[in-house]
Amino acid sequence: MLAYAAGSVKDVVTPEVWERGLRVTSAAFANARPVAEFTLAVILLANKDAFSARERLRVPSASIPFPTRPLGNPGKTIGIVGASHVGRHLIGLLRPFGFHVLVLDPYMDAAEAAGLEVEKIEDLGTLLSRSDVVSIHAPENETTRGMLGAEELALMRDGATLVNTARGALVDTAALTAEVESGRLNAVLDVTDPEPLPTSSPLLALPNAFVTPHIAGALGTELGRLSDLAIEEIERHVAGLPPLYPVREGDLGRIA
Repeated sequence: MLAYAAGSVKDVVTPEVWERGLRVTSAAFANARPVAEFTLAVILLANKDAFSARERLRVPSASIPFPTRPLGNPGKTIGIVGASHVGRHLIGLLRPFGFHVLVLDPYMDAAEAAGLEVEKIEDLGTLLSRSDVVSIHAPENETTRGMLGAEELALMRDGATLVNTARGALVDTAALTAEVESGRLNAVLDVTDPEPLPTSSPLLALPNAFVTPHIAGALGTELGRLSDLAIEEIERHVAGLPPLYPVREGDLGRIA
């Protein structure tokens, strides 16, 4: 078997793995937890305008505009693009805060959405236009690459926040930069395209953009969760038990 003790296994497996019938497991489920926790934190802070407020305090002469939308978290609508491991972790973490959660995912049916206590959305435009915060948790593939371009970003509410902890290539960087520079949208980006951004990128200096260097996933003490899961999968394999989180060849097109 191949017990992968990290997130994305897509760049590790080869066709020969499947031809030989090897069992493949991934610790992506364990890596999803810190990403979801990071995402929850920035959503709560974004709804309080914490990032721009810090800049107003730091540079009083900058004349950073105050938000036109009400601050706070209860009653806000959070749009989740992709009910992945991270997306599902995040749904659970959001539950205590009084959010209305919208989810766009072609693999989620109505019954599953009801069980998760979310509203299933059928098209991206509807989710974007209804959300106060849009959080991306979709994989990068031919159908999702560049899925948020200028046309899609224009559908977001004035003052809304885009959070991306998935893959930078899902968002058109130039289009997002234009929206953030105008002051209409806010952005929290742990991943970018390119990654890292050039030092000349306005996104690194704009007060309504918060950019981190791909740190949402497991770091430091969080890494133990990944190795623990890989060891558990090996122990189950030796004991003749089915894997907890198997990866199959047909999954590669829809996992991160």
